[in-house]
Amino acid sequence: MYDPLHDTFAGQAEPYPDSYWAQHSGPAPAADGVLNRDLDVDVAIIGAGYTGLSTAYHLAVDHGVKAVVLEANQTAWGCSGRNAGFVLKSSGRKPYAQMQKQWGDAVMRGIYQEFCAGVDTVKDLISKGIDCEVQAPGYLRMAHKPAMVKVIADQAALQQQMFGYQVEVLSQQQVRQQYVDDQQSFGALRYADGFGVNPLKLAWGYQRLAREAGARIYTGSPVLSMRAVGGKQQLHTPQGIVTAKKVVIATNGYTAKNFHPGIQARTLPVLSQIIVTEPLTEAQLQACNFLTSHVVMDTRALKYYYRKLPDNRLLFGGRGAITGKDAENPYYAERLLQVLKLSFPALQQIRYQYKWAGWVCMALDDIPHIYQADERGDVLYSMGYCGSGLSFSVQAGKRLAERVMGLALPELPLYQTALPKFPLPALRRLGQWGYFHYGKWQDRWF
Repeated sequence: MYDPLHDTFAGQAEPYPDSYWAQHSGPAPAADGVLNRDLDVDVAIIGAGYTGLSTAYHLAVDHGVKAVVLEANQTAWGCSGRNAGFVLKSSGRKPYAQMQKQWGDAVMRGIYQEFCAGVDTVKDLISKGIDCEVQAPGYLRMAHKPAMVKVIADQAALQQQMFGYQVEVLSQQQVRQQYVDDQQSFGALRYADGFGVNPLKLAWGYQRLAREAGARIYTGSPVLSMRAVGGKQQLHTPQGIVTAKKVVIATNGYTAKNFHPGIQARTLPVLSQIIVTEPLTEAQLQACNFLTSHVVMDTRALKYYYRKLPDNRLLFGGRGAITGKDAENPYYAERLLQVLKLSFPALQQIRYQYKWAGWVCMALDDIPHIYQADERGDVLYSMGYCGSGLSFSVQAGKRLAERVMGLALPELPLYQTALPKFPLPALRRLGQWGYFHYGKWQDRWF
């Protein structure tokens, strides 16, 4: 499997992975094909995932700029088409309590408002005719051991006090009787505004809206190199050169090694693994008291997450392999299946029918950054969603469009500082291995 820490080429026109989404979403919508000529444009966007498509859409609709999007493989071939489809008011991994301590109340509230705006924008775009299998709203953050019950209660109190966010604290009994009989749950926070979608169909909907607004989206057109020439940026693809005044790098966890010096060593791509089971029978659903279609995530450092899909399959995810060459090892899917069975002992005979992995983009400081990759500000990027960027990536695209147009962005760390570099970047995978072992110890004992 393509590994961004080792590979300088992400492929060209590679097919979608054999995922549940790719097999159950119908035919991909039309794009503009392979770029086979030279172009001179105002804005070129690299990557046709949520961030790139949102940037293209908002440039066209809000600012009258019709950008060109260059995608190496297929629209949403990366994380945008492989994720679990959780629409949440979040991004990154930094807790609000830590934001408050580090930056103060005003900045913490500003970041929260940006995350809220991301969900609102997703809902607004869906309302424009995107069929992405939206499920009933609700998000459960499960306490995975008794010690976490107080932690999540404190989180609820902070969010209610600081944001007026109505969060319901559920006991273990309430969770198991009213939502789902998860044997690894000791209570939960219930948020009324998260929901599940088909993430690939959502991205295809963004593509349609962007193209209808005037953007052009070229698939099978990887950017092999880019360089500044005469005050502009030249992007070389296999069959054409795009010369642009401004460039947006929207490749996040799929950014190839040594792609641009301004983003080198600033991210850590980490594999997430997902399985989807065969459809559950009514008897199996009743045995698990599976009454909810809420999206669910636990409180572990090495998180597990799941949801019941519209056809009564269970999607279950967690961390995957360390390196791309080990991504297809069936051990990781089997490990997820065994954890699922710990939560639902009645499903001892259940099997998975789909398994796949994808790269999420970790930032050293646990928050995403929208910033410039060069001194002039002609090359911009948005990266570091830390595995929870489905909704915020759309807000990031909107902010990128504003920055392309020279507009001031909010005075928040998300927009005013660069992604920090990892110390000893050659050892990032070793550090990841160490963190995984520390996380397993922490999740069990603390």
